[in-house]
Amino acid sequence: MFKLFEFDTLPGQGSMSVFHTLAREGIECLCLVSPETPIVSLGYFQDASQEIDLDFCARANLAVMRREVGGGATFLDSNQVFYQVIFLKGNLLVSRNISELYRTLSAPVIETYREFGIQTRFRPVNDIVTVEGERKIAGEGAGNIGSCLAFVGGVLIDFDYEKMARVLKVPDEKFRDKIHKSMKEHVTSIYRERGSRPSRDDIRKVLIEKFTPLLGTLEPADYTEALRQKNEETASQMTLDSFLYKRTMKQPGNVRIRSGVEFIMGMHKAQGGLIRTASVLKENILEDVTISGDFTLLPIQGLPLIEDSLKGACRTRGEVGTRIERVVSEERLQLPGISIEDILLALRISD
Repeated sequence: MFKLFEFDTLPGQGSMSVFHTLAREGIECLCLVSPETPIVSLGYFQDASQEIDLDFCARANLAVMRREVGGGATFLDSNQVFYQVIFLKGNLLVSRNISELYRTLSAPVIETYREFGIQTRFRPVNDIVTVEGERKIAGEGAGNIGSCLAFVGGVLIDFDYEKMARVLKVPDEKFRDKIHKSMKEHVTSIYRERGSRPSRDDIRKVLIEKFTPLLGTLEPADYTEALRQKNEETASQMTLDSFLYKRTMKQPGNVRIRSGVEFIMGMHKAQGGLIRTASVLKENILEDVTISGDFTLLPIQGLPLIEDSLKGACRTRGEVGTRIERVVSEERLQLPGISIEDILLALRISD
């Protein structure tokens, strides 16, 4: 029988370390929780120093922690209710492939949103999006922890777009503005869709109701003093520098807005100078491109012409390269020490 751990809030890091603790203890359960204070959660395969503006987080008194589940960095606060399902690896539900598991476990959440008047659907690989507008309203993840598999996600009552954009590490503020704009376009919440904020308690009640047919009767469990102490130890381990900075990326990475929509940051040192790029990619089509750096380009009005020419392009070497070459030729642009290949490398288009 699955246990039910229902919390209103737990202290910041404790709200995310709790499912790790329960998994390490081998307890099959549904855990529902919200952070008492805002935190920044880093995906397991990310590097905090490359992904997060750590100086800003320190000034804003935002704790940063790494979770043992993949995905990207995200800002968490009390306007989100997190659902965390812990399975022993022998559970029949876990025996199916991960894509099928995502779809199966998303169904109770889709039904929960329906109860609050929002029609949503599962979008592979691991997002729940609104039927109208295809805006992401829940992101999910999974990971092996101890003898268990943990499936996690969150219901967005409201979302702080500005704070989310602010905690990310970006080359300059122009790039940050583009991330903020893209998030507002592609990520939504109950408040944004319905104009009201249901209570966390109401959200939890519906989630319990909708998960019960899938998981079976949920037995309320006590958060014992022993578990609380173990969770404090887990939270401490997940914020250690040795764990937080354990991975290093060789180049700027991607910010996944939702399935099919990414913000891609690139950088390339050419003979003629450093080129930085930021691209908004939707279904492999470039929606927006920004190029900056310490290179020379004459006339200076040519740069926005290159950027504009790439909007709507399929992100392939052939199409992107042809569009850049056409602008350079037609406008007689001069880029000393910068080739078309250099720009493609800065855009991280290598195939």
